[in-house]
Amino acid sequence: MILFIYLLIYFSLVFVIRSLLIWKRTGVNPLTFNKTDDAHGFNGKVFTIITFLELIIVGIYAFKNDWYDYLLPFWYLENPILIKIGWGLLILSLILVWIAQSQMANSWRIGIDEKNKTKLVTSGMFLFSRNPVFLGIMIANVGLFLVIPNAFTLLIISLSTISINTQIRLEEEFLRKEFGTEYVEYLKEVRRWI
Repeated sequence: MILFIYLLIYFSLVFVIRSLLIWKRTGVNPLTFNKTDDAHGFNGKVFTIITFLELIIVGIYAFKNDWYDYLLPFWYLENPILIKIGWGLLILSLILVWIAQSQMANSWRIGIDEKNKTKLVTSGMFLFSRNPVFLGIMIANVGLFLVIPNAFTLLIISLSTISINTQIRLEEEFLRKEFGTEYVEYLKEVRRWI
């Protein structure tokens, strides 16, 4: 039950509340995944599926424990130390994502915003990683797997890795066009992950 509540808090803070704050300050909807069938729109659909999959898996774990065996648990990884490490990663992820989003301020978006101009953020956590929000999300996925190791939480790591890496490359292409030399210089200074 605690894991389900945590997941709801996580999604509320980093997606819902953050989006509402941006919208209130700027009048811009930060959810920019389009509904077309291009790579950006498709990746938005994959991201939505991953989110619902996480909620379903954690919901089964919290409320329908007798169904948990259908998720193909890796019982040999169910270890109190790994569970504590997993919780540590989940909490670390929330802190990293919230701070990185705060440092992006009005430039934060879910997806690529081709309509509204933003500024390139290169300070704070972005001095050490070009993608600290995505890094935080990947840390959360590993944490979730360690807390409830099963085939489906492993699937979430796999799908997220593909989806996030695709999104990063789409965003890098957009940022090169949007910011030109400024972004190219930033690419030379700061690595994609750490």
